[in-house]
Amino acid sequence: MCSKNKGNTIENLKQENKYIEDYLREISNRRLSEYTYKSYEIDLRQFEEYIVAGNLAFETVTNQNIKFYLANLMRTNKNRRTIARKLSSLKTFFYFLSKNNIRKDDPTIGLKPPKAEKLLPHFLENQEIESLLVKPDTTDPLGARDSAILEVLYSGGLRVAELVSLKLTDVKTNDDKMQTVRIIGKGNKERIVIFGSMAQKAIKNYLLNGRPQLVKNAKGKESDELFLNRFGVRITTRSIARMLHKYVMLTSAKRGVSPHTLRHTFATHMLNNGADLRTLQQLLGHSSLSATEIYTHLSHERIYDVYQHAHPRGEKK
Repeated sequence: MCSKNKGNTIENLKQENKYIEDYLREISNRRLSEYTYKSYEIDLRQFEEYIVAGNLAFETVTNQNIKFYLANLMRTNKNRRTIARKLSSLKTFFYFLSKNNIRKDDPTIGLKPPKAEKLLPHFLENQEIESLLVKPDTTDPLGARDSAILEVLYSGGLRVAELVSLKLTDVKTNDDKMQTVRIIGKGNKERIVIFGSMAQKAIKNYLLNGRPQLVKNAKGKESDELFLNRFGVRITTRSIARMLHKYVMLTSAKRGVSPHTLRHTFATHMLNNGADLRTLQQLLGHSSLSATEIYTHLSHERIYDVYQHAHPRGEKK
């Protein structure tokens, strides 16, 4: 890559860093998961290294420079979804620069992400999720917490970042079979999440026999978050992933199961049992129906599989 722009001095590089830091400070006020925030930072630092190597600056980089950068990522066999995410990070960053008059234009305008491969969501079968949900020892404080977390993820289809953001005041146990909770999800979108009777029962047990014990381990002001770690402070998404992996290994030793797998399992089971697509879209908090439609492919595969096993002319295995 070549450029007619003047080379970057130490002062230029400090300025570049300041732009990224200012941007990260601004988006830290949004309801972003730890993973999303870290991804933005990694994407921008990586692009910064690229333009510094080419004697460019954020103020002078062009649309063509960014095209070269994306093409270079393609050549290094980067996943298309990863490239799309990196472009999205650049788009929001350069919008920030133009909005704050650091640039007069936005060099990302007109750039489109590569078409991503449509990957079917990974989900658990009925017997697998049932086996997983009964694994925690609910007589132990941490086990009571783990049971409540698993039940809530599966019952409500929450994103793990939404779960760790739940407050004590968000959930009130009662004798109803169903409870609705209003949460702020991805992109500051508000939606209603439903917890069934089993999730409510698990939460009630955690609040009575789990959380009070964990609070005792806190040093300082008591947290108002619903789910706490062993030290009495808010549990992290990474801790939940580790906890889930532990129980998965105790059941089927199935690989690749993440907290988001329980969200996919919720959606797939809802659709397989008669939920309509529009309702599922609202429950998941998807901004467009196309994001929800991927689950119809799973249902179609299930219908095909049932046909092949049940019909006299099917290809029985």
